[in-house]
Amino acid sequence: MSPRETGHTKDAGWQIGVSKTVDCPLDVVWDFLTSAEGTALWLGHGVSVLDERGRAYQTHDGIVGETRTFHRHDRIRLTWQPPHWDHDSTVQLAVRAGGPGKTMIRFHQERLLDAGEREQQRTHWRAVMASVVAALDALDA
Repeated sequence: MSPRETGHTKDAGWQIGVSKTVDCPLDVVWDFLTSAEGTALWLGHGVSVLDERGRAYQTHDGIVGETRTFHRHDRIRLTWQPPHWDHDSTVQLAVRAGGPGKTMIRFHQERLLDAGEREQQRTHWRAVMASVVAALDALDA
């Protein structure tokens, strides 16, 4: 049995995760990420409430999917498919208290096509995280 390449799992296929701990309380981070402004940063413009299992969404850029799970102050899991992809993937946004006044934010995406798509999405989620962190910093200013 040969070892799997980094980012490739038996069950979820190719996956990528990006996380960051921010100096902001969990409830503030959660409220921002689930607001219209926050959702626009990590998912896309034109999407609002994602708190109902099975709820379909479509961004202005044509990304489509549906909510799989929504646990307040914990995680949102949904399918995610840009218009130029012939398959969907699963995206999870998770938050966790990271100490007094700190919150860990994590974006995780699985069911990616291959190593190339994994690298493309690593770049995507790093840029998303940078935008989210900048927006949270601006809230605190």
